[in-house]
Amino acid sequence: MALKTLMYVCLLVAAMALASPMAEAQLGGLISGLLGLIRIQGTVFCTMDGNMGVNGTATPVFPNALVQLQCGAGNVVSSATTNGSGVFSILLDPLQFLLPSLLNNCNLAVKTPLSNCNAALPSVGGLISSLQSLGSTLVGLLNIINIVPAGFRLLPST
Repeated sequence: MALKTLMYVCLLVAAMALASPMAEAQLGGLISGLLGLIRIQGTVFCTMDGNMGVNGTATPVFPNALVQLQCGAGNVVSSATTNGSGVFSILLDPLQFLLPSLLNNCNLAVKTPLSNCNAALPSVGGLISSLQSLGSTLVGLLNIINIVPAGFRLLPST
């Protein structure tokens, strides 16, 4: 009896999805949310603006830097620390964050002073960057939305 009920529910959901494009979009959004991730990743360089040097010049990276995802009025949503190669990665649940809201209302802030990677750089202030989407990657059934820093810039004080 339980098998018949399960089959009936599956058929009902499929019929609703076929009958209504809106229902299909909502169901697809739910499924991709359940089987998805938002990945924010990038590299922080040890420069005044945290970006790579011009024309591919060798640029030192910023290891052990605290990178925070801040949304709204500076609320810290998540954070990560760069590895020895200056790379950080933050994973978010797409059911808790809407992509347009992330891209428009959130920034990445590097809270570790630049002087930690180079004594000649400022010991006050920090780096900040808006976000940009690079699209998504499908890994099996998992849909990963890829977001990167749009470009860091120096903030005089944090």
